[in-house]
Amino acid sequence: MGTLHAFAAPDGTRADVVSDAEIQFKHARSLAAKQRGDTRSAIIWCGTELLTERGFQITGIDEILSIVGVPKGSFYYYFKSKREFGVAVVDNYVQFYAQKMALLFDNPQRTPLQRLQDFVDDGKLGMAKYDFKRGCLIGNMGQELAALNNEFRERLEQVMLTWEARVTALFQLALERGEIAPTHDPKSLSQFFWIGWEGAILRSKLTRSVAPLDHFAQIFFSKVLAR
Repeated sequence: MGTLHAFAAPDGTRADVVSDAEIQFKHARSLAAKQRGDTRSAIIWCGTELLTERGFQITGIDEILSIVGVPKGSFYYYFKSKREFGVAVVDNYVQFYAQKMALLFDNPQRTPLQRLQDFVDDGKLGMAKYDFKRGCLIGNMGQELAALNNEFRERLEQVMLTWEARVTALFQLALERGEIAPTHDPKSLSQFFWIGWEGAILRSKLTRSVAPLDHFAQIFFSKVLAR
């Protein structure tokens, strides 16, 4: 049986015991980076995974370093502060998500609206894969830090605007191909989609079910996009 790791909860009590097998599953990208000898990436990926699940303020640096298996000095060698680390995590997540969007939204074998449906289906699979404990890091940090830190608020808003532009282009293509009515405004559709999608992700975490994602997608595709 593998080693068991216990992490401290915010109130100082003993948190859930986690097996090596579960750590391997949850932190595969972080461990892969460490095996390549890229300690900085390993720390960032572990932080990305934990912050996506828990949030920025509640996640401790010591826990991240324990999972990665490096001393505390390694953290401050790569990052001057937790704030700088948080920015690196956001940038890492944005890069990862950009690759995901490119894979789904640029698929020439699918129509524009089929590509958006593929994005929804991928999101549902991701939520279920991690037992509805992970959501959107940008949405999580936006809820947590928007009122506390202007630097993070502005960076996160810029990310959302970039995502909106990506889906706006998708709706523009759908408009040109006749998939949606010419009365629709691609930018407004994209803004509405992201507002609803981020809310559905939050509700999905609360209910631990894909039902909110399905409900939002069904209404969006059948009613909002109706010709």
